[in-house]
Amino acid sequence: MKLLVDRVDHFVLTVADIEATTGFYERALGLKRETFRGPDGQQRYALTFGRQKINLQDRGTVTPTKAARPTFGSGDFCLIAAVPLDEVIAHLRAQDIALEAGPVPRTGALGKLRSIYFRDPDGNLVEVAEYAGS
Repeated sequence: MKLLVDRVDHFVLTVADIEATTGFYERALGLKRETFRGPDGQQRYALTFGRQKINLQDRGTVTPTKAARPTFGSGDFCLIAAVPLDEVIAHLRAQDIALEAGPVPRTGALGKLRSIYFRDPDGNLVEVAEYAGS
């Protein structure tokens, strides 16, 4: 079968407190806060980086295109570092953000990774990685 998709554009996290989550990701990874209006006119929130974003919703977000059972802390995703991973580690430590694991070897979409893991305020597992030889 012919491949029908190209890349990830965004994904959605359901969070308990949008303000706490945006503040955490701004502080931890330098993501940029974005607000916009959905097609229904409701205020929406996102975190942007590069050509991707993480949309945020809380349980009160009303939209027909929502996960069937949105759950806090069920996310587990990997982001590729824009700087050497050791710089990310040093920054997280300076921000008192504890690592769950790493650096550890993993395999990503394009090959071997060196990864670290930490949790956001809702308990989502965030992996930040660099490709071997980066």
